[in-house]
Amino acid sequence: MITGAAGFVGSHVTREAGRHGAALTVMTHHRPPSESASAASSAGPVRVVRADLADPRSLRGVCEGIDVLLHCASRIGGTAEDNEAVNARGTAALVAEARRAGVSRIVYLGTASVYGRGTYHRARPERLTRRPSSPTSRTRAAAEDTVLDAGGIVLRPHLVYGWGDRWVVPGLVRLLNALPGGVPDWNARMSVVSAAELATLLVGVARAPATNLTASVYHASHPRPVTAAALLAAVARCAGLPPTRGGPTVDEARALMAGDAYATKAIDMLATSHWFDCAPLWTDLRMVPGPGFEEEFPATGEWYRELVRAA
Repeated sequence: MITGAAGFVGSHVTREAGRHGAALTVMTHHRPPSESASAASSAGPVRVVRADLADPRSLRGVCEGIDVLLHCASRIGGTAEDNEAVNARGTAALVAEARRAGVSRIVYLGTASVYGRGTYHRARPERLTRRPSSPTSRTRAAAEDTVLDAGGIVLRPHLVYGWGDRWVVPGLVRLLNALPGGVPDWNARMSVVSAAELATLLVGVARAPATNLTASVYHASHPRPVTAAALLAAVARCAGLPPTRGGPTVDEARALMAGDAYATKAIDMLATSHWFDCAPLWTDLRMVPGPGFEEEFPATGEWYRELVRAA
C-alpha cells in the first residue's frame, strides 16, 4: 500500500510500484481516487482507498491484506496542530493499523530536514543528531520514531525535484527573482535526487530481501552532489531568468533578504554544504544511479516553466 499516492513523490512511487505488477492499494485524501488509479499504470490489480491521516477512524481496515506499507504522505507547512495531527498522530495511527493487520515491512519517506541547519559533508545517518527546527520537521521526526519503533525503515532525501514539485524549484525561483546581479557563485554542495529516482529507491527498499538491508535509516539521493551555483544556474535557465553569474555573496544576500523569512531560510540552506552519504542505500539495493542532476533536470523544464508562468 502507498499513502500519499496522488502527491508529489507518492505519484512517482505509485507508477514505479505499478511497473512491477504487484497488487497495489493506493491511499489518497485530497484528490479523486481515479487520479491515483490511473497514475499507477499497474500490470497488477489496483485498489483505491480514501482515508485521512488526521482522522484515525478512517484508517480502520486499510491495511488488511497488505504485505508492505510505503508511507509517502506528510503534511508540509500549515499550522503546528495540522502537522501534529497528520505527521505525528496520523503516522502513529497508521502504523498501529499496519501492525494489527500483520504488515511485514513499513517504509517511510522521511526528510534530511530533521537534522536542522548546519554543514554536512558526506554525512551518514548514524553519525548525525537530529535537530528539527520547524513544526513540519519536528513532527516528521516523530513519525520516523514511530516507524523505527515498529521495525520499519526510513529514507531521508534532501532536495527532491521533478514533475509535481511545488516547493523546491519554485522556492529557488522566488529567491533568484529577489536577488540582483544574476546567479550567485556559491560553492556549497547539495544532495539532490529526482522524484523518479527516489521512487525507484523507495520501491527497491520495499521489495528487497531483508538480508540485503543493513540499516534502518538511509540517506536517499544521487551519490554525486551539485554545487549551489550549478543548482541555481539550472533553475535560472529553466525559469528564463538572466544567465549572468557573479551575483551577491552569501552575506550580501542575507542583508538584502533580511525581511523575508522564506528567502533567508533558503539562503542559509544554500550557504553551507548539505551533502549526505547515500552510498549504503545504493549498495544494499544493488542498484546503479542514473546520470544525475545535470543530465536529468532539463527533462523537467516543461513542468517548471508552466508552473512559473502560472505563478
